[in-house]
Amino acid sequence: MKICPRCQKTYTDENLNFCLDDGSVLTQTGGSSMPDTVMMNQPRPTQSTPTMPSQPIPQQGWNTGQQPQQQYSMQPAKKSSKMWIWVVLILGAVVVLCGGGFAALVLIGMNAENVASNTASTTNNKSSTSSTPEKKTSSNSSTSSSSTPTTSSSNTDRTDVEKVDLSEWVREFSAYGSTEMSGEDFLMASKQKGFYYVLAAPADTYQTEGANTSVTLRNVDSADSRLGYGVVFHSNPTPLQQGYAFLIDSKKKKYRVVHHSPSKEDTVVTWTKSDLIKDGSQENTLEVRDLTDKIELYINGEMVTSIKNVYGYKGGVVGLYSGDAAKIAFKKLEIRK
Repeated sequence: MKICPRCQKTYTDENLNFCLDDGSVLTQTGGSSMPDTVMMNQPRPTQSTPTMPSQPIPQQGWNTGQQPQQQYSMQPAKKSSKMWIWVVLILGAVVVLCGGGFAALVLIGMNAENVASNTASTTNNKSSTSSTPEKKTSSNSSTSSSSTPTTSSSNTDRTDVEKVDLSEWVREFSAYGSTEMSGEDFLMASKQKGFYYVLAAPADTYQTEGANTSVTLRNVDSADSRLGYGVVFHSNPTPLQQGYAFLIDSKKKKYRVVHHSPSKEDTVVTWTKSDLIKDGSQENTLEVRDLTDKIELYINGEMVTSIKNVYGYKGGVVGLYSGDAAKIAFKKLEIRK
């Protein structure tokens, strides 16, 4: 039997590949005990074209035993629209016909380009756990830290440590991301540039509320990643529906914070430079301390910023995020309460 991932209508005709109601690519129901995501043209097979309509994928457990499956998602980065080019050409033609001449056409073109650039730098990339998002450019702006990092002495009594066994997060195969263990390192990457791949713990496990959440990571090949990589916290067990991600780019020594809602990733803290980040393929430790009135974020033991918990999922869990096909090695993922 096949099912439409968008409207959930089922079909028994195995030769039918597209939904008769909305044209979405049908997916096979049943089968493997581990679900698959939709191949998207940037990090979640049906179609790999970024302009395909959304195709929700049903979530299942990793196995039928006592250990539930962690959830995962792969989402693309977005690109800015080229509609302004047509606007420039049309306006240019009007100016020329009206006698404005070539100089006026050039001026209009320059203004339009500036507007397009400003829009692209402030627009967040959209994302979804089970659909192909619309195109939009993610924010790449960068700022410098405005305050001296500090080490907080709060919640030092959190000594009950729960260590996450990342070997249980390895998938034998995924069309959208790769996962494997290499010694004590959990290696994770999206399979294409311009995508991010997200894993989240199952419900009722590894919850990050009222806890210190930390992970050590490194960019194995010191690869470029404009999306970044890091730890997900206060997350819905279904990735990218609700929650936060604390991300770094060790090659450019900067960090950012984003939050997710269905089909959308928004910036909480824009890209910010920090000398606390060890560059290249060196190890960095990220830590999230959830307090009563705020969330403190640390890099290598020093607090870099704090945020209010506005978008966190109640009973949210920990997860991992890797963008732009950069191979990231994670280890020592821990929850302290």
